[in-house]
Amino acid sequence: QVQLVESGGGLVQAGGSLRLSCAASGSTNEINAMGWYRQAPGKHRELVAGITSGAVTDYGDFVKGRFTISRDNAKNTVYLQMNSLKPEDTAVYYCHARTVVLRTTIIKTDYWGQGTQVTVYS
Repeated sequence: QVQLVESGGGLVQAGGSLRLSCAASGSTNEINAMGWYRQAPGKHRELVAGITSGAVTDYGDFVKGRFTISRDNAKNTVYLQMNSLKPEDTAVYYCHARTVVLRTTIIKTDYWGQGTQVTVYS
């Protein structure tokens, strides 16, 4: 089991910045990838950014160089630096972690944080 605790959301004016943090605990040695998703009212949850244990990153198309994901493996923490925020970035941001365990087969399990609200006003 993995527990995820997010922090850093809030209210910010358009053009401003926020930094989200997500600390993992529990079976952190099994974590392969971590990342951030977001969900706005009436919309599907979408990938914002992801990072593997080998520091390979992936971003949603809408990020366009504005956000940076990073990971501190020693602290089991992933960060999302968000710059040049826009009102359309308003959403609940969820931390995600995927564990990969080899038993008789490969078992992948997804974990989610409780979500943190990001509101960008113009």
